[in-house]
Parts: sequence; C-alpha cells; structure tokens
Amino acid sequence: MTTLTPVLTRNWDQPGSFTLEGYGDYAAARKALSQDPDAIIQMVKDSGLRGRGGAGFPTGMKWGFIPQGDGKAHYLVVNADESEPGTCKDIPLMMANPHALVEGVIITSYAIRANHAFIYVRGEVLHVIRRVQAAVREAYEKGYLGKDIFGSGYDLELVVHSGAGAYICGEETALLDSLEGHRGQPRLKPPFPAVAGLYACPTVINNVESVASVPSIVANGADWFAGMGTEKSKGFGIFSLSGHVTRPGQYEAPLGITLRELLDMAGGIRAGHELKFWTPGGSSTPIFTAEHLDVPLDFESVGAKGSMLGTRALQIFDETTCVVRTVLRWTEFYAHESCGKCTPCREGTFWLKQVLKRLEKGQGSEEDLATITDIADNILGRSFCALGDGATSCIHSSVKLFRDEYLKHFEIGGCPFDPAASTVWGSK
Repeated sequence: MTTLTPVLTRNWDQPGSFTLEGYGDYAAARKALSQDPDAIIQMVKDSGLRGRGGAGFPTGMKWGFIPQGDGKAHYLVVNADESEPGTCKDIPLMMANPHALVEGVIITSYAIRANHAFIYVRGEVLHVIRRVQAAVREAYEKGYLGKDIFGSGYDLELVVHSGAGAYICGEETALLDSLEGHRGQPRLKPPFPAVAGLYACPTVINNVESVASVPSIVANGADWFAGMGTEKSKGFGIFSLSGHVTRPGQYEAPLGITLRELLDMAGGIRAGHELKFWTPGGSSTPIFTAEHLDVPLDFESVGAKGSMLGTRALQIFDETTCVVRTVLRWTEFYAHESCGKCTPCREGTFWLKQVLKRLEKGQGSEEDLATITDIADNILGRSFCALGDGATSCIHSSVKLFRDEYLKHFEIGGCPFDPAASTVWGSK
C-alpha cells in the first residue's frame, strides 16, 4: 500500500500556512543562492523532476535549454492559468502555500540567470491573486525579493499578473502573447520560448507545482526526490479526486500510485454506487474504466494504456452518469474556449458540439458516431496547439469504450439516464 507523502501539502491544515511566519525563512533559497546556478540546474536534472502541468517534460532539461552568455534578458514565467475541467491542484496550492511557489521562483530564476519573473494567474480567481500578491509583498518586505537577495548580489523582480480568463492562455505561447498585452493565441514553433519567448528573449515557462517542488529538492537533495515515484516518473505529485467519491480533495502521493489505492484513502466511490469511468489527467485525456483501477499513475504506465497522466485530475463517475452527456459538456467547453486561430479546432469543435447535442437527445443515428470520430481524426495532430488534440480525447475514447451507450440513445429516442441521479442530491 502506497502512503501519502505530504510535502507541498504538509501545512495546509495549519492556521496561517499562507503567511511567511507559517512557512519559514526561505532556507532552500538561501542555500541555492550560495551555489553556482549550473549546479542547481544539474540538481534538478538529477532529481528527475518532470513538468507537473501535464506534458511531463524534464524540468531541469528545460532550464538547460536557456542560452547563456547571449547578452539578452532572461525571464521566468509561472503558468498559473489553471482552468481545465477537473484540474484543481494549483489553485489550492497557491491559496494554502503560496510561499513555496515564491521561494521556487527565486531558485528557478537564479538557476536560469533571470532577473525578472512573472506569475500569470487566471483572472477569475481573485482570492488567489490576492493571496499570492500578499505572499510576494511579504517576501519583498523581508528582503527575499528585490536587490541583493540574502547578500548574494543577485537581484530579482517578481510580478503577479492576472489574465483575462481564457483557457487558451494555459498554452505557454498564448500565455506569453497575453502577458505582452496581445490577444492570447498560440505562436508558431519554432522558435521555442527558450530561445525567443517573452519580449523575444529566452524564457522558461513552468507550472505552479513544478516550481513549488524545487525548494524541497534543494533542501533535501536530488536523491531524496528521486527515491520516490517510479524509475522514469520520479517524485511526488498532487492527485485531485473529484466527482462521485466519498472524500474528494487533494492527495499528495508518489507517482505510480493507483486509483484503487487513492480511492481507499478517499473512502471509495459514494455509498451504494460503483465506478463507471474516470479521467486520469482531466478532461483532455482519454477516459479509463474500472478495468484500469490498478494502472500505476505515472507518465509511462498511463501512456501505455492509451491515455495521459496530464495534471492528475481524477474525475470519478459512477453508474448514474451518462457518458454521452458528459462528453457533450466537455466538448461544449472546448468549443467555447477555442481561440479560433486554426480551422481544424475552430470548426471541428463547433461541429462536434452540434452533433453530440443531437446524439444526446436520441435524435441521431449510428452514422453520427462515424461522423464525430471522423471530425476528431481531422482535428487530432492538425490543430495549431494541444487544445484541439485534447478536445478529441473524450470523443475517441468514449465511442470506443461505450459505443453501446451511444446506440441506446438512438434505440429509445432519448437519454436513458436520469440527470438528477448523478448529482450530489441524487438518490443513494
């Protein structure tokens, strides 16, 4: 039985966990700034930390892509634009432990030789923005940000920037456009941000959890972090359980834990019901069923079973849930959030929504299943960014795993499920 490893979540239940007094004196940052920046990059490489924003790219390797001695300004941008259905780990992290993020920003910026950093927070979460701003203000007041940090001669300015509420700005280059004051739309790559990012200068873009994990690595060593998780997916991560689970919430555990183990910790599926399907990494990842309860939740194992670990957003659905209705809701989200820059995503998500509406009402035919999979095929790998690819995940996987349920809608001329039964006030 895998046990929880509270590191980032260790003090979440303590009063004042979000204050500097409740967090500590930035000992890891002090330690890091006494070392060579390249040594910090190597330490993160040795730890095996991979991006916690969904892609799983090695963090230290990304830092190492920044060209040195180029005479240009370097920037760190923290992607805090969390907004995908089911993904809900960075928001509570910034609320309960914002100083872990701020300290991580200092260490990361120092390692890549950046003197300016930005935390790009989703605009709707005003309470989170204020919490992070308060943490940054405390750090400035103590001299942990600004000029000559810890007497090291290193200077760093940190800005908390609020976005305007667009899911597309979770895509790193769209985020950069938004940060520069333009409409948030993805850029053509190459050039990649490490060469020409913010203001056409070398830029590292990391997820909140990725950056917040860095202080613990510096404090405890690369071997400590690498000693958790699996061979290729090292360390710990926050697993977000939501939906039809007895105790939904954040569970911080080593990568490689299974949903069966997490459900045991969370009290199982809500009383009187059984698991029907779930997402391993949010709505943009292909769905799993009860057959996948024992799949290790690491990048390689989940990928080998046809899905993606993503942001570890485990949305749990029991037998009262209509798969077609769920897929329609997700598709409506992607159609609404498509930036419209590329034709496959702009047109494809719109038509997926239209056909799925008809299917959910039982007004379609079996030919429509071929239509939506064909549309999804024409989006996948052909859209400008990963939003289009993500929108196809639930289409392909739901038709493959629950084709009979789609057909049932045609047979009875409507949805065979009671929408109220899947709600929190539904029948037990």
